[in-house]
Amino acid sequence: MLEVIAQYWPTFLVGQYPNGPLGGLALTLILAMCGLALSLPLALLIALARVSPISWLRRASAVLVNVVRGMPLLMLIFWAYFVIPKLTGEVVSGFWTLLCALVLYESAYLSEVIRSGIEAIPRGQTEASRSLGVGYWTTMRKVVLPQALVNVLPSMTSQFVSTIKETSLGYVISVNELTFAANQVNNLVLTKPLQVFGILAIMYFLLCFSLSRGMNWVDRRVRRARAMA
Repeated sequence: MLEVIAQYWPTFLVGQYPNGPLGGLALTLILAMCGLALSLPLALLIALARVSPISWLRRASAVLVNVVRGMPLLMLIFWAYFVIPKLTGEVVSGFWTLLCALVLYESAYLSEVIRSGIEAIPRGQTEASRSLGVGYWTTMRKVVLPQALVNVLPSMTSQFVSTIKETSLGYVISVNELTFAANQVNNLVLTKPLQVFGILAIMYFLLCFSLSRGMNWVDRRVRRARAMA
């Protein structure tokens, strides 16, 4: 295993860069961070629609969430791979195809996480704000959402960790992320698949474990600051 690491560690980390496209662990992190950054605002809008007093908006957002959550991510990737080029009339790279599928998929799941946080806030706080003449959307923005987002931070962390692992499905459309890079190394080595994919498993574990611990530390700091305020 050490021999494989010593010889192919650049491929695991950055793919063929700088002599080729960026890949490996670097591309996995870029996909995960971009997916979360783009899906979070969309998830917030969907969650607000799910608890909106407007009935048609609640029903439409519920249909969207249930349809997306009822489909495997792999199917969404395939749909994005074939549908996006037809809609745009342009050839779309695997990176953007995977990113679009991840954003849609994560938005549906994150919206339910945020919705649960909103509904966990005691109704008395909303009623008190409304009784003071504050509008519904201002109440949501200034009273409910700040508390709800802090309360669901651990669940959002878990979803981000899941996003990192879900990027491995980009392998099926030849996105040069970490799993694809490991398979390239395996094709070069040929006789050491256990070592190659063992390195892959260790890298995923270290990445996800470190992220979980880091976000738990942030969550504790935020809660301590709120308690002292």
